[in-house]
Amino acid sequence: MPRPSSSSGRRLAGCAGCAGCWLALWLLVFAGQPAQAQARPGAPLEVIAPLANDATLGVFIEHAGSADAELRADAELCRWALDDWVGHSAGRLSVAAADEADAIIRVYFDALRAGQYGEMRPILVEGRRGAEVYVRAETDTLGEVIAAAAQADPLLRETIVYLTCLHEIGHALGMMHTAEFEDVMYFFGFGGDIEAFFGRYRAGLESRADIARQSGLSAGDIAQLLAAYPEDQVL
Repeated sequence: MPRPSSSSGRRLAGCAGCAGCWLALWLLVFAGQPAQAQARPGAPLEVIAPLANDATLGVFIEHAGSADAELRADAELCRWALDDWVGHSAGRLSVAAADEADAIIRVYFDALRAGQYGEMRPILVEGRRGAEVYVRAETDTLGEVIAAAAQADPLLRETIVYLTCLHEIGHALGMMHTAEFEDVMYFFGFGGDIEAFFGRYRAGLESRADIARQSGLSAGDIAQLLAAYPEDQVL
């Protein structure tokens, strides 16, 4: 399956050495390597590439079945982010909940360095490309300005978690960084206002439930998705 390309002049960043942490305060993140038990000698995985979509993609989201309402709520934000991508795939992607060991996409919370919003790490699952996604669920360590704003506004905090999930799941699906500020796949290494990035999405929310209805994807994000998963390779 071909990697996403830009035929419209949009800039896609190749993410050399970057594992997908678009919001790590403008720092490139060193790419995590596939688990040694799963890696194939002589066949290193590209950091970012589309998944094989010839079958339903199994997904594991940490805390999805937790008895803790707050943990379960974060898992729900991640599921909404996944649904956003799948819902804009024109039927070219299908996902279903799976056990952790069998899942092609696996989402975990908070196993990150200080100041890091999210990260994607490529893995192999029984010979098939997969991805581990890591998302910071707390905002207190993301700098004084973001931390204070998120503490004062719970919907901003949920916006940050949701958009981070959306971005990192995008990388899991093979989406590259872009230089377009309106894209959720935008990389702040090109320069940009982090508060404004989150704020524009937050401005459209009146309640948490609105997140499930308000897409965080731009036309450019959707175009990149459809280019990565051509119509002639539908399930």
